[in-house]
Formats: sequence, structure tokens, C-alpha cells
Amino acid sequence: MNSRGEKTWFNWTQHADHGPGAEVLGLGAGGKAVDLGCGSGGNAAHLARLGMRAVGVDLSARQLARARERWGETGGVEWVERDALDWLTAGPGGWDAVYSVFGAAWFTDPELLAPTVYAGLRDGGVFAFSHRPPVEGCYGRQAAFIPRGEGEDPAVVTRWDHPPETWCELLQGCGYKDVTATVIPPPEQGPRRAGTLLVRGVRGAGSRAG
Repeated sequence: MNSRGEKTWFNWTQHADHGPGAEVLGLGAGGKAVDLGCGSGGNAAHLARLGMRAVGVDLSARQLARARERWGETGGVEWVERDALDWLTAGPGGWDAVYSVFGAAWFTDPELLAPTVYAGLRDGGVFAFSHRPPVEGCYGRQAAFIPRGEGEDPAVVTRWDHPPETWCELLQGCGYKDVTATVIPPPEQGPRRAGTLLVRGVRGAGSRAG
């Protein structure tokens, strides 16, 4: 449980029980959502327990095993081991929301991912993602090292860092409407001072990605 006594909850930030929740996605009961880079699956499980249908997609078999172990009795959620972009391209579409929390949207070329997500959303569907804000002056494709087990070399991945205004321009260029990109400040208390960048856009009715 979290500090409010909730068994599941939705968190966009790296700070416990902080910032907005599932309301960012604008979903109602029965809504269909995709979590890109779902990790151990807490966010997807929370949506399912709210009466929505969720698909958690992740490349890591280890993370998905944790998700199945922890949330296996939660109905309305499916776990898929696959590359996010490949899965979206081959998927059925018609999603009410596609989101990523420190997940695949950070580690996939946005010039490819943003229009692919757009194509898979229904009209009015939401694309939202969060990750750390960029370091000033360090924009575009970056190298990142992800720690693994003891005695193993770290995994080397690429991520894409942009300032908020660049994310807005990128999503607007794909046809998204009502685009916002804001930095959620950290809690006032505690030693960790990094905020969280939250980006959100909506597929416009009758429009297509460019």
C-alpha cells in the first residue's frame, strides 16, 4: 500500500505518492490503454482495477515475470514481451490512451514512435509520457547506462532528451492537439531534487499523423 492506504495507484514521477495520477489519461470505465515499457506493471494494474482494460508491453522477461507474479490475479490486464514500436505497428489500434512512465517513450526515436502511437489512437485518444527533464544543453539522442546484476556490465541504451517546447513542436507536427509539456517539481521535503517532465497530446478528430 502507499501512504494513502491504496493497494494500487498511478504515479508519473520518480517520487512516491507525488504528482498527478491516472486522470491525466482521461479514461473512463471500459477504456483501453497501453503501457509502453510497463516494468513490473503497477500502473497498468491500477487502471485494470479501476475497470479499464490495459496492455503492458515490455522487452524485459524479468520485469514481466515480476508483473505476472504480483498482479496475476488482476483481471483486465495483459502482459506482452515485445519491442514497443513493433507491437504498436502490428497491433489492433483503437486505443483510448497510450502512455509511458520512464519507459519506452524515453528510449525510442520519437520521430518514429509519436506518429505510430497517433495512428493507433482513436479520435480523442491521449498519448502521455514522463521521464527526467533534460540536462540543459544536452538535447537529442543520448547514451545511457542501465545497471544490471552484480558482476555484469551495465546495459547500454539510447534515450531522447528534449526541452518541453521541442516535445510540443514534435507532437504538434504529428497532428496532436492540446499538447502540453511541463516539469513537475519534486516534493518540498526530501533530498532528491530532480523534477519529472510530463508530456501529453490528444489525437484530433478526423486527422492523421504527418
